[in-house]
Amino acid sequence: MNLALMVGGLALVWVSITGNFSALNLLLGAGIGALTALLLRDWFASPRVLRRLKRMASLVLLFMWELLVSAVRVAIIVMTPDIKSALRPGIIAFPLSVKSDAEITLLANMITLTPGTLSVDVAEDRSVLYVHTLHLDDREALIAEIANGFERKIREVFI
Repeated sequence: MNLALMVGGLALVWVSITGNFSALNLLLGAGIGALTALLLRDWFASPRVLRRLKRMASLVLLFMWELLVSAVRVAIIVMTPDIKSALRPGIIAFPLSVKSDAEITLLANMITLTPGTLSVDVAEDRSVLYVHTLHLDDREALIAEIANGFERKIREVFI
């Protein structure tokens, strides 16, 4: 990555976070960005780190997409005149292929933050995550959606 571009980007992040868009604050941000780039230059140069950052970005984009789609689904349910017919709540037992505490926590939080779903509990042996959903048509389809979406991307990040 171009060093000047990185320092400039870090300076812009700095002034955005501080909320002070003066030239002196921009210069301070550039100095902090240059020091950061100098200290972390070997870390950023590693191809492994770049792959991991791309995988993290992919996970974030998937989460944002699922957040949008789920919000629309919940809005449709809520706006239905006969809401009792639109609701089909259910709890599924999702078999976990992720095993570490960090992976399970991230998956459970992403499910909970997505409208219409809620992580209820994790089995003692960490083999199953119990998920509540507002509208359950097909258990296997929901399990496949979680496994091929969030869980697969989380595994990629933690490789």
